[in-house]
Amino acid sequence: MAGPEQAGDALARAHDRGSGTVMVLGIIAVALCLALGATGLIQAQAAGGRARAAADLAALAGATALTSVVAPADPCATAQRVARANGAELAACTVDGEDVTVAVGVPTRILGIPRRADAAARAGPVNPL
Repeated sequence: MAGPEQAGDALARAHDRGSGTVMVLGIIAVALCLALGATGLIQAQAAGGRARAAADLAALAGATALTSVVAPADPCATAQRVARANGAELAACTVDGEDVTVAVGVPTRILGIPRRADAAARAGPVNPL
């Protein structure tokens, strides 16, 4: 015969039935949220890298066009062409002496949301200390 203690154990086990499934579903949900967050961070980092590269290349092209002896050209027009060729939009271009400073923006989508990664760069001769 089953005593009252055994009946209480059976009742407790019946109430715990399915709790492991709920816990596993919770762990899976947390893992999916972490993966989604990591994906967003990776996309943002990649867009920032593309923007920095486009800004660097546009500034170098502008400075080269400014100081070119063979074929001098408008540095900001050259910087704009190079930025556009790298998938960026030239937001600003300033020439100060032999220095060319540019700001660019790269349109991107991070987790499906349209965003813009901005970067700036300066190119010109090295300034002595």
